[in-house]
Amino acid sequence: MRKLCLLAAFVCPWACAQVLQVETHSLMRLPNTASTLTLERLDVADYGTLLVPSNVTQLSIGQLHLGREARIAIVPAQQPLAMSVIQADLADGSQITSRGAPGTYTKAARPGRDLNLRFNALNAPVLSVDARGGTGAPGYVGLDGANGKAPGCTWGSAGRGADGSNGSDGQPGAAGALVRLELPRDYPAELIKVAVDGGAGGVAGPGGKPGAGGKAKGCFVYTADGGRSGKPGAAGQPGPAGAAGTVTVQRF
Repeated sequence: MRKLCLLAAFVCPWACAQVLQVETHSLMRLPNTASTLTLERLDVADYGTLLVPSNVTQLSIGQLHLGREARIAIVPAQQPLAMSVIQADLADGSQITSRGAPGTYTKAARPGRDLNLRFNALNAPVLSVDARGGTGAPGYVGLDGANGKAPGCTWGSAGRGADGSNGSDGQPGAAGALVRLELPRDYPAELIKVAVDGGAGGVAGPGGKPGAGGKAKGCFVYTADGGRSGKPGAAGQPGPAGAAGTVTVQRF
């Protein structure tokens, strides 16, 4: 019956009682049909992952259980996500992640998604939240220099190889998120582990290879001197790290 209910949740979201179970070593994605979602119970088994789409801005959960190394992974977005939980039981190694996406040659790195997390009751050896910014895109590789023109066997001078062009600088890392936690007063502060570091800057682009000097070919008796090779291009500079986010903890 539970499997039928889960199937119906994908075909007609929230048609059944709003209870979701993510199996061990599996990934389940919440539907992206609404920005506000409510679950009576969410159970993510050991090493399972629940993916929260970018359009979801409010998630309310009655009972939450995360198994060992289980994840709630939140897709980056400009709008913050507000998640409220009435009763949470989190196992060792479980984590809520809203990390930014790394940059590519066509897209800049994305910042960690801002979070507002409220736990009315929390039982966890560690409350771990990862909201770091994405790593910057790498710099472009410099172009290789062209090879020099070959001389004749008894006449003409060899061409010098062209220099490689310089690599470009790595792109900046993205900022860490703004995380607000609302927690019971008796939950120990030393068990709160929230990472909001800015993303590392992109690696420098290496310089292009030098072009080889021209050399005579197919000569038997006389051979003209070859040309000098070019110089390799210089590597760029690593990109700067993104700005760190902030963590605010409110007790009740």
